[in-house]
Amino acid sequence: MSGSKSSAGNPGRRVAGYLRECAAALLTAVQFALVAAISFSIALIISTHFPGSSDSVMIGALWALISAIVVLQDTRSSTIKTAWLRIFGSCIGAVFSAVYLTFFPFSLAGMGILIGIVVFVCVLLRIPGHLRLAALTVGIVMVISALNPAIPPVINAADRFVEVIIGSSVAVCAAWIFQYVLHRE
Repeated sequence: MSGSKSSAGNPGRRVAGYLRECAAALLTAVQFALVAAISFSIALIISTHFPGSSDSVMIGALWALISAIVVLQDTRSSTIKTAWLRIFGSCIGAVFSAVYLTFFPFSLAGMGILIGIVVFVCVLLRIPGHLRLAALTVGIVMVISALNPAIPPVINAADRFVEVIIGSSVAVCAAWIFQYVLHRE
């Protein structure tokens, strides 16, 4: 055998390794908890100035929280890349939803067809990474429109897009800050 010491034979090293893993896991958990709470809070504060009911404000804040969690990745560069996908995909979904809802009311069939159209367009434009996020945005804009038909479609879509920007921005800021704490690239 080569004379090198392995952590398998040294209980102190195993314990130290385990403690490092626990610390890293705890920091990751704290990062996600902070990102979720901050994005939700910011969107909640901003959304109170948007037209609509308290239900749509809460759903909007939840949408920001979802965006933040979806965007937050293991590395800063992955988080930034995912943020751009999230923002651009959501823009596509918001625009298509606003146009649809300007001419037609919410319907389950309409939502399904519009999601299909958005996915088709994303594939044709060769941006398949955006299609899931565009489809999700269509769904959330359409559902909020069904819950609050008094909200103008363009305002509804713009509100949801702003919430995505809030969540994505919080996640990117956290990735920049936590890169130093977690020593991630």
